[in-house]
Amino acid sequence: MNWIELTDPSQLQQIKERSGVVPQVIFKHSTRCSISSVAKSRLERNEPPANVDFYYLDLIRHRDISNKIAEDFAVYHESPQILLIKNGECVYDESHSGISMDDIAEQAGL
Repeated sequence: MNWIELTDPSQLQQIKERSGVVPQVIFKHSTRCSISSVAKSRLERNEPPANVDFYYLDLIRHRDISNKIAEDFAVYHESPQILLIKNGECVYDESHSGISMDDIAEQAGL
């Protein structure tokens, strides 16, 4: 898994723009939560779909970005949480034990 670290709010605009070309996934991870660690590990044990960018947000260090994600994509904040962005909009989000690579690939249309 080649995570792209999400560390600057300006990256959200890049994600929106790039999502018109390839689907973008944001994984919001709490480094203090064992459920979040399990979800991250489960994702990393599976082959990610090709032509999808995967972003990793440490929401403990970057709570401001997490809040901006909730605002920009009109989603309720949860942790752990996956968001799939296509054409500038969040078309799928899931949290906790509902996070799976198969569902991400299916929702991405791959």
